[in-house]
Order: sequence, then structure tokens, then C-alpha cells
Amino acid sequence: MKRSLGGLTLLLLMISGFTARPQDANRFFPEKDLIKTGIYYYPEHWPESQWERDIKKIADVGFEFVHLAEFAWCKMEPVEGKYDFAWLDKTVEICAKYKLKVVMCTPSATPPAWMRVNYPETFIMDGHYIRAENGTRGLNSTVNPKYCMFVEKIVNELGKRYGRNKNVIGWQVDNEPPAIADYSPSSQEAFRKWLKDKYKTIDALNVAWGAAFWSQWFNGFDEIVIPNATLVGWWGNNPHALLDFKRYSADSQAEFLDFQAGVLREHILDNQYITTNYTAISSGADPRRTTKLDFAAYTAYPNGGSDNIGEQGFRLGNSKAILFAAEYYKSVGGVSGVMEIQPGPVNWGSYNPLLLPGTIRMWLYHTFAGGGKLACSYRFRQVLYSSEQYHSGIMQTDGVTPSPGGEDYVQFMKEIKELRKQYKPGVKMPEKLAARSTAILWNLENYWTIDRQKQTFQWDTWNYPVKFMEIAKSFGAQVDVIPESADFSKYKFLIVPAYELADSALVEKWRDYAASGGHLVITCRTAMKDRSGHFWEAETAAPIAGLIGAHVEATDMLSPYKNGDVLMNATHYNWNNWADLLVPDKGTEVLATYNNQFYKGKAAVVSHRIGKGSVTYLGVDTDDSKLEKDILRNIYTTAGATTEDYPEGVYVYWRDGFNIAVNYSSDEYNMNIPETAKILVGEKTMKPAGVLVWRE
Repeated sequence: MKRSLGGLTLLLLMISGFTARPQDANRFFPEKDLIKTGIYYYPEHWPESQWERDIKKIADVGFEFVHLAEFAWCKMEPVEGKYDFAWLDKTVEICAKYKLKVVMCTPSATPPAWMRVNYPETFIMDGHYIRAENGTRGLNSTVNPKYCMFVEKIVNELGKRYGRNKNVIGWQVDNEPPAIADYSPSSQEAFRKWLKDKYKTIDALNVAWGAAFWSQWFNGFDEIVIPNATLVGWWGNNPHALLDFKRYSADSQAEFLDFQAGVLREHILDNQYITTNYTAISSGADPRRTTKLDFAAYTAYPNGGSDNIGEQGFRLGNSKAILFAAEYYKSVGGVSGVMEIQPGPVNWGSYNPLLLPGTIRMWLYHTFAGGGKLACSYRFRQVLYSSEQYHSGIMQTDGVTPSPGGEDYVQFMKEIKELRKQYKPGVKMPEKLAARSTAILWNLENYWTIDRQKQTFQWDTWNYPVKFMEIAKSFGAQVDVIPESADFSKYKFLIVPAYELADSALVEKWRDYAASGGHLVITCRTAMKDRSGHFWEAETAAPIAGLIGAHVEATDMLSPYKNGDVLMNATHYNWNNWADLLVPDKGTEVLATYNNQFYKGKAAVVSHRIGKGSVTYLGVDTDDSKLEKDILRNIYTTAGATTEDYPEGVYVYWRDGFNIAVNYSSDEYNMNIPETAKILVGEKTMKPAGVLVWRE
């Protein structure tokens, strides 16, 4: 059929009747298996004489599947149009011999050198209009017709060869899709086509982009070039044009992934899944824009030389990485898992320390606790050459001795196999946990618009929604990260952090949720703009004024060396990032007020009832989150939910009848569990990097 890929019409393979995401992805992962474990192996990096030894070792230590071929295009197609899969056939056969399943990958992230030599137009251009070179990954133009033609051919060959192989359980398309900015001629044309499809007329685009400002008015779509911060400068870039460029880039990336999935569907068995491995912090690619992947997996590199929590934090990793990703990626297809997790020190960190013994195991349990259906690590053997020599593996450089991370992985796999024996189907979540059910509403577009115009360098755009997840988890709540299309009524509490872009339909959905008995928490920087990124021709955040029962009169930001004071119930809280000055309506309760500055006495946090539920507006952002935590705890307890008080870095989950706790802090923590609880893994006193699994 004719298919538009990022604005260019390409003649692609007929994919009859396939227009939406496939069936529920849970069907690929039997509940009794809990989580499946796998490992990356690169036979192309090692002598053929070592393949069987390595693969047998993979099976012996307990792995269940092998991840193959994501960067091996030059081996599959060493010369244009000449394919060689004999080496991969042999690897798959050895995996089958040792009862290891295979996740097969498409190699689109690393095309061979002949493509760059013969078809340089297949690579992106940067902001200086300089072509990328081969030698790394992810630098091809996903909207270039020639590149897409080569991708279609290689994916077809892979699908035909392994799509009916019963030992292949799934497919990964591409690798860590970046939705990277591409200023090439192919992308310029595709962007103009994308804009035509969206706006229909040039006048509509001019209005949406505010093109009357600084004489940016266009007479036709052919005059438009991609907004280029490199050449125009940060100050000169049009925020509405940049927002559309982000949307276009994410759409193009998603269409490219769906394109590959569509080619595969023509060949593969129905019980083979298709996914990709987004980075845990994916600020460019938007997984929710795909429609043909079964689910979204993620990669997690929690430790790359950051200090983290306490004295030992630099050896324990950033707890936020898996915390948010494990929930966010489940919003695509209903399941997720970590497709790539670091097995020890890496080669790219600001510094690369040894990890505290048990840290890898803790990360793996964290992915499991967060609902992960698979846990795969990069990589089995530490490579002896090239860019990632210092990136550790499950095995050390001799190929046979487990690394400390490898030993952690082996222990995790043994314990999971024991937990499978303890699994009981149909176990219901305890009522006290169901009473705390919480969702965080999040849309990547809000990140794009706020991060372009932070207004204060103290604003941490990515981690702002994460802080509310940390607070809810400290209460022992089960927390999902959901899109606007989700059923809000499934949750007792809905947190809407800094949701800058909104429209009347979304505001009405929020109102209906609260009126039906939900407890809605909205924070500063919400509904300040419409979907085009324009302010309302009205008061600040006009659409939510009635919803929150207050009006945003003004906004203040302070120097990092100044502290604002907020007073609530005789307790003082510091702030200096962001403060909305609120004027409450009659009947709205003021929960906290500003206690210094020239506007002392102005409302900072307000709340009121709507129907059967409540709406609370947090107008202030604090660094230590103490105010936000106290406000949220009061909302939970007022609504009849009990709360825990877990310290920073201690996360507790319930999954499939198991209670699971992990400890990222540098201190021991004594978990308060019932005397009748049965401990299955670990001890009540959790050391740093400790894990505890129990059943009540």
C-alpha cells in the first residue's frame, strides 16, 4: 500500500487490515513464569570455535533467552544485496540445542559502511547541515526513502528466515530509538509534508506558530525550513515551531518502528512479540505514538558516576531510572520489562565505580517488582576491543569467569525460579493497597514545551513528575503512569504534575473524575497553554480556574540563594523554584500560605470538594518536597487510605501475591512486616542494595 513515513510517501509491503496495536501483550508472558531472564550475545565478536562454549555457559548459569543480531548488519549483508545468514543460523541452532529461546533483532541502527559510501543521503544532517558518518549507531535518516528501502529488504530477509522458527520468541526492532533531530533534505521535505497534513492551510500554520512575531510569516509550505536552534540561537527560536518539530520527530520515529513491525508481521508466528528498547529516560522518542508494537521495553543504566543517596549512593545507582520507566512503559501494550540493564561499571560515565555487591540483583528485583515480564542484560562477555572495551559484562575478559554483576544475575535467576514455585494464581491485591491506588498523568509533550521555556534553571523538567512518584511510593502506594486516554476511575488518586498543555476536553475529564469520587491533585504550571503552546487570551491557567477553585494571580521565582517561606499548620517550608500566587474562590479551603516576600499571606495551596471527590492545587515547587509530601499524605488519609513512611530510596511493591522491597539508600532499613509473614528472599533488616520478598 501507499504509506506516508514521516511525510514522504513510500511504496511499502501490503499489510492488510493491520491498523492498530495487536492483542493484549500479556499473552506472551504466562503469569506463572513471573519474569523471564535473558542476555545479549554477539557471536560476530568472537571466534566461531567459542560460540558453543559461550552459549552452553549462558544456559548453565540460568538464562532463558538470548538476544541476537541488533548491530550485525555488516555480517548479514556484507555487500549490497548479498546476504549471509549462515553464521546466525548456526548461533540459533546452538541456542536451541541448549534450550535457550531467542529474541531476534533488526539491525537498522547500524547500517554497513557500503551504505554511507554509496548512499550518503541515508544519513542525517546535524544543525550545521553536516552529514553524519557511519561508525556509531542511530544516525540514519528514518524518513529517507533509500534508507527505508534497505531496511525493508533486510527486515524481510530476517522475517522470512526466522519468523517461523519456534525457538524465536520475539523481535526487537531497531535499538534505543532516539528520535534524533534531522535537518537533511529528506527530513526537510518530510517535515513540510507533516505540517501540510496537520494544518491543511499555510494561514492556519502561521496562526499556530505566531508567525506575525518578528516577521516570520510564510506565504507557502515550501518556504518552511526546520527550526534550527544551532543557527538561530536559543533566543530566536520559535517555541511553537520547535514543539511541532519535536512532534514530527517523535511521529517519524514511531512510524519507522511501526514500518519494521508491519514488514515482520507478514512473516512471523502469532506468538512472537515485537518490541523495542527505549532508553529509561527517553525525552525525544515517544513510545505511545507507536501502534504496531506489542509493547515497549526499556534500557536501564542507573549508575554512571552520580552521587545518588548517601555515602554509598555512587555505588548503588540512581533509583529514579527504573522507578519511573517500569511504570511508564507499561502504558504501551500493558506490559513491559528491561531489555538492557548494565551488568556493572560502564565505559561512558563521568566516573565508573565498582558497584556495591548485590546492586545488580537489587536493580533486577526492582524491574520485577515494577511488573517487568522480562529482564535482559547487556552483555554476556566483556568485549576485548573498540568503543565499549571498559563496559563490563556478565563474564569477564577471559570469557569464562563471572563478574560480580554476573554473580548477582545468577543469584537473581535462581531465586526467581524458587519464587515461581511459590506463585499462586488469582491472588487479589490487599484492600489497604487498593485503597492507595494512584496514577500520575504524564505526556511527553509537556516535557518538550516546559524544557524549552523553563523560566528558571532550577526547574528539573524530567524529574518533576518523578518526585510525585517517589512521594506516593513512600506511602506504600501502587503507582501507574498513564496517558490521557486511560480510565481515570480505576484510581483513587490522580496526580497531574506540571501539565502545561491542555484543552477543554481534558479539563472536563479531570472534573468528571473528581465529581465521581476521585481525589485529583494538580500542580503549578498546569493548563498554562493550549495544545499549540499559546497562552490563553484570559487569566493565567484560565481553563482550570473553576476546577481548582482559585485563580493564578502571578508567578514568582527566586534566586537559588534565597528562600521563600510557606506556612501550613504552624510548620514552615522552604521554596525557591516556582510559586503561583493564588486567589481562592469563596468556599475554597486555603491549606498553605506564603509567609514572606511582599505578598505574604497569599495562598500557595488550595483545596475544595467537587461532587463526591476533591481537587487540590499545589501552587509551589520545593526542592526537598516536604511540603508536597505533607499535603499528599493529608489527602490520602482524609480519603480513608492508610500510609506508610518509607525513607528515600526504599521502594515497596505488591505483585502477583508477593511483597517486594528494595533499598537504594546507604543505610540499613528494618522493614516492618507482620509476624505471620513468610519471608521468601532476604531478611527483615535490609542492608544497602538489599532485597526482601515476603508473602502475608
